[in-house]
Amino acid sequence: MQTRVGGWYERSTTRWCYLFLLPALVLTAMFSFYPMVMSWVYSTMDWSGFSDDMSFVGLANYAELVRDRFFWDSFGRSAVFVLVGTPVRVGLALLLAIVLNRQVLRLSVAFRTMFFLPVMASASIIGVVMTFVLSPSNGPVNAVLAGSGVVDAPVGFLSDPDLALWTALVVHGWKNFGTTMIYWLAALQTVPEEYYEAARLDGAGAWALMRHITLPILVPFAVIIIVLTAKENLHAFAIVQAMTQGGPYFRSEVIEIYIFRTAFAPDGGALPRLGYASAAGCFFGTATLLLALAQFWAVRRMGGRGRTGTPAVDAGAPAGAPR
Repeated sequence: MQTRVGGWYERSTTRWCYLFLLPALVLTAMFSFYPMVMSWVYSTMDWSGFSDDMSFVGLANYAELVRDRFFWDSFGRSAVFVLVGTPVRVGLALLLAIVLNRQVLRLSVAFRTMFFLPVMASASIIGVVMTFVLSPSNGPVNAVLAGSGVVDAPVGFLSDPDLALWTALVVHGWKNFGTTMIYWLAALQTVPEEYYEAARLDGAGAWALMRHITLPILVPFAVIIIVLTAKENLHAFAIVQAMTQGGPYFRSEVIEIYIFRTAFAPDGGALPRLGYASAAGCFFGTATLLLALAQFWAVRRMGGRGRTGTPAVDAGAPAGAPR
């Protein structure tokens, strides 16, 4: 009898769990799953998004996308955000995290907070503020550069076609730098202090501790941090839209700006093309999915390697030292 009552109680509790999950599942289906499915459906349609005139074109949008120079240019600029912004931010964040992770450093908590504050601010607000900060007419950056004699004329950070993309990349990296730094700090705090103590007894120096203990333990975390940072660098819409709107002359237009412009703000008064923009969005989503799969594969691979051994704690010990 007690078994029956216990089993009934467990089943009843499980049913209540599903009931409480139902609102979240409904909202997720409405605002995540349904738009994802319909994006693929609309990508096969010739549709402006503002009329009932919709016709099925199959893969014609994708065929046109492959031949679209503006699409591949914007995709290349997004690749610049990933291939340039990711290693620079990950490397600098690692160096800063190593410094701030030292317990003897005073005000380390204050410095962590200072570097993380831009993450909490809205990307759109930061983009608008930076347009004033970098303004060639009355921006403080140009005022300092001109006052110190570094430049003879104001620099058009956002109006120069050769500088606009790199300026947006720097601002985007600065805005999200704190997130990568926190990832590294969390990873560094998983390194057992006993490893360092044992290595110091064997005569290991600071470089040997870093090379033979810290870095090997951080490798699995590095894979995750690199992929997460790369995925985040693919989503630079808010910063770029607020600062340059993809200009000048489309030279800072990343893939998300291209999708937005095609769907809602075409040039020359042309009709929006929501179907074509959906095809570009599906292509971009597939690229993001491939990054996620690469993360899963890399983590599994590094996890398998991590189980084969542990870092040596006697790294850097002088010859003949006891072990």
